[in-house]
Amino acid sequence: MSLAPSGQQYPIAHGQHHAVIVEVGGGIRKYSAGERPVLEPYAETGMADGAHGTPLIPWPNRLGDGRYRFDGVDHQVPLTEPAKGNAIHGLLRWRPWQAEDLRGDRVTMRTRLHPRPGYPFCLDLSIRYQLTADGLSVTTTATNVGDHAAPYGYGQHPYLSPGPGRIDDAVLTFAAGTRIATDPDRQLPTGTEAVTGGAYDFSSGRAIGDLEIDYAFADLARDEAGLAWVRLGGNDGATSELWVDETCRYVELYTGDGLRPGRRRTGLGVEPMTCPPDAFRSGDHVVRLEPGDRVTTRWGAKLT
Repeated sequence: MSLAPSGQQYPIAHGQHHAVIVEVGGGIRKYSAGERPVLEPYAETGMADGAHGTPLIPWPNRLGDGRYRFDGVDHQVPLTEPAKGNAIHGLLRWRPWQAEDLRGDRVTMRTRLHPRPGYPFCLDLSIRYQLTADGLSVTTTATNVGDHAAPYGYGQHPYLSPGPGRIDDAVLTFAAGTRIATDPDRQLPTGTEAVTGGAYDFSSGRAIGDLEIDYAFADLARDEAGLAWVRLGGNDGATSELWVDETCRYVELYTGDGLRPGRRRTGLGVEPMTCPPDAFRSGDHVVRLEPGDRVTTRWGAKLT
């Protein structure tokens, strides 16, 4: 058998919970509870289109013109979304990660982001994927192993599954106070607007319908443990749920309308993010990692 486009496959399981973590990008290819997908999978024979399940490091979302300034120095990274003049989703999506501590119900993926033109900083990254009776947890730690302070942001790009069918009939429940508006051509931030009472208010739960969404949301409602939740109820009676911890100040929702036919609107992209789109230019909530500093972010998913 030829090697999968996503590289080595690392299955983990706990009871009825099953997931597959992949070498390329260090992301998650599938997660199901029994036969029901919780996160929409992509095929072992396919690539991770739409950043499917992939960590977005050292910045999530778009960076306009691929340019930013940090500590008085200008930097330029390659434009990976050239049609829009943006660099998108960081530098590690297509890099191989190494698996460690594969123990049946967990695996830790590791890589080092070496200094490079445009990002002359050195980070060690680890992502622990673990399954328990409560579902999936994902714990990401970044450590600055270089000699200089480094700008850092984290995101990841799973898609919640509605079960059989498309997301149009799925019931989305998600409470946030603010939507980050973007321009239609480059999808870079233009301002913010209140969510309550508008087209993107899903706080009481309602069907997505034909609404197209590709926006980041802030001021997330949180439970007593500090977690924010996104819930997607399928027409099979099951609900896929994703939670983010307090380091994730933003969640991007993406209905997948830009994906290829057959993949459009079959899952809802729910992207935990520590900073907003274009953060390396705006500086909004970019983590400053001094040499030796580390930061840890957690999110997870389950089926109810």
